[in-house]
Amino acid sequence: MNAKHKTVFIAFSSQKGGVGKSTFTTLVASTMHYRLGYNVAVFDADFPQHSLMKMKTRDLAMVMENEVLKKLAYKQFTTINKKAYPIMQYKADSVLEAAHEFVNTSTVPVDVVFFDLPGTVNTPGILKALAGMHHIFTPITADRVVMESTLIFTQLLQDVIMKKGETSIETINLFWNQVDGRESTPLYSVYNQLIAQLGLSLMQSQIKNSTRFRKESETDSKTVFRSTVMPPDERLMKASQLDLFIDEFLKIIQL
Repeated sequence: MNAKHKTVFIAFSSQKGGVGKSTFTTLVASTMHYRLGYNVAVFDADFPQHSLMKMKTRDLAMVMENEVLKKLAYKQFTTINKKAYPIMQYKADSVLEAAHEFVNTSTVPVDVVFFDLPGTVNTPGILKALAGMHHIFTPITADRVVMESTLIFTQLLQDVIMKKGETSIETINLFWNQVDGRESTPLYSVYNQLIAQLGLSLMQSQIKNSTRFRKESETDSKTVFRSTVMPPDERLMKASQLDLFIDEFLKIIQL
C-alpha cells in the first residue's frame, strides 16, 4: 500500500431541497461500503435537519425489530466483517477541516468521504465546503423550477469556484432522477441540449422513478433499499437502474 492513500471527497449537491441528495448519499455509500469493499465515511452537514444522523438511528432500530433484516445484517456482518460506516455531524463552515482530520487520524484507509451539504448557497461556509470536493453529483428532474435553480447553481460552481482556481473540484456531474419510463417527454431533449450548450456534464445513466426512493423501509419488509447499515437490494437496484448509475459513478471518480 502506498504511503499516501488518496481519499476522494464527494457531495450529492443541489440548490433544491427534496431532489434526493440524502437518499443518493445513503444508497451509494452503502453500496460501496457493504457490497464493493470500499471504506466509506459520511459527514452530515445538512443543518438543522441532519437527516442522515436520524436515518441511521431509525435503520438500526428497524434491523433490531425485523427478524428477516436481523438475519441479513448478521450474515452481512459475519461475511464482510465490517462495521457500519461512521456518520458525523458538523456545520458546513467546519466540515472540511473535520473531514481532513478524520481521514488523517483514521486507523483504516478511507476511500471515499461523502458530504451531505445544505441546499442553499447562502449557508455560511457552503461555497468553501463545495470547493473542497473532488466530485459533485447533482440530481435533476424534468421540472422547470428544479432545472432553473440547478443550472444557475451549477454554472455558479463552474464559473466562480472552478475558474478562481482555489478548488479541488475535478468534475461536476448532472444526472436525471425520477425518470418515468413510460413518458418520453420532449422536455428531456430540450434540457439535454441546454445542458450541452452550457458546457455542463450530464451522466448517461438515468435513475428511473420508483416509489422506493420516497418510502422508508417498512418494519415488516423483507428487502432493504435505502439504509445506512445495509446495501440496497440488488433487484431493487436493477429496477431503478441504480446499478448502472453506480458503474458510471465509479468510472468518474476513478478509484
